[in-house]
Amino acid sequence: MTHPTAAKGPLGSELRKRIVGVSHEGFRLFFPISTLYLALFPLLWVLAWDFDLPLVRTVPPALWHAHEMLIGGFGAALLGFITTAAPEWTDTEPPRGRPLWALAGLWAVGRVVGLLGWDGLGALGALADLGWMVALPVWLLWLSWQKRTDRLLPFIFWIGVLIACTATARAGFILGEIGLATQAIHLVGVAFLGLLGLALSRITVPVTNQILDPSERTSPFRPHAGRRNLAPGLVLVAMAGDVAGLSPAVSAYLFLAAGAAFMDRVAEAFIGRAAMRAEILMLAGSSLLAGVGLLMVGAARLDAPWSEVTGLHVALMGGLGLGVLAVFCIAGLLHSGRSLGVPGVARLGAIILVAAVALRVQPDLGLDLPGPLHALASLAWGIGFLMWLWDFWPFLSVVDMDTVSVPDGNLSQTENLSEVSALSRTWENAAE
Repeated sequence: MTHPTAAKGPLGSELRKRIVGVSHEGFRLFFPISTLYLALFPLLWVLAWDFDLPLVRTVPPALWHAHEMLIGGFGAALLGFITTAAPEWTDTEPPRGRPLWALAGLWAVGRVVGLLGWDGLGALGALADLGWMVALPVWLLWLSWQKRTDRLLPFIFWIGVLIACTATARAGFILGEIGLATQAIHLVGVAFLGLLGLALSRITVPVTNQILDPSERTSPFRPHAGRRNLAPGLVLVAMAGDVAGLSPAVSAYLFLAAGAAFMDRVAEAFIGRAAMRAEILMLAGSSLLAGVGLLMVGAARLDAPWSEVTGLHVALMGGLGLGVLAVFCIAGLLHSGRSLGVPGVARLGAIILVAAVALRVQPDLGLDLPGPLHALASLAWGIGFLMWLWDFWPFLSVVDMDTVSVPDGNLSQTENLSEVSALSRTWENAAE
């Protein structure tokens, strides 16, 4: 990759290395972007704008807020995960440089609109967001055809579901159909939980086996195959029930079943003393909070003394948030040539993130603790993600010197073959 207009000298060389570093793989670019957006947007929403947005006119600010946390924050995490994992699963070259920056550009256009609640440019923001979202399954279909594999089809399907829900929500925004937009935004969140269940089923087994046998010569952990896709499958059934307009009681039991499926995944963490490893606790905690949140949604539809939104906060802030942070840690370590072992600051960040979820839902559960709980929850949530970035940024932003050289102002990249082969084994196990 050549940057003829880049600055000369040591400072320019360092800048070029950083540019190459963050665009060397999707996780290096999109995980930090996701972290910053997830950390800073809630602080602006609560502290700076007092639950409002500067340019909102027709769409309720709370809907914009939910949209930006899901499509903005977690959407960037999805971009990083898919553009990193899919090439490993298919043994293909990952996108680097310009394709990643193009996806980031589309994502950024959507954020300029959503960050301000800019109803007047809602159509532009919708096109930008749907642009990068559609690009993912198109690319995954091309990889699948190229390699004659069906490994990526579940992710293609769930991203398609996410696109349909997002398009419906944005149509509701533009047309002023707030009821339709509200239901679609809720389904966007549930679709992300379906993707979470799918990702956890692919990640938990190889990570657990690597912890139990670092030599990777054996596979001591082999869960029942029938449980692998139970959680995303029942999430899909619950979503279908909502779309079909089933009665609150019937749809409640569908959400209870989906929540129970996530709770079932927690059992995979009982692997002896190794269960105390941060990676295992974070993956199991993600399933636990997603399951509890979905159970609370179902219970709310059966007249429990809290709202569905409370359950969604537990499932999305807690389950999805902790799951994303776990993926950030695991992929950040393995794809930068490091062994598993979450650094101390990032481990503390995960604990603070869970505390943020507790602070956020306490008022909804009738626990009247002193202080501005929403502000404290937003602050703790942001700190949790930023602590991960503090630990990981130094080696995410610069590719190892053995893989990057800068002769005479030009940049060239070569692969670290030993690192790639080790990562391929781990991700191939995840794809099986």
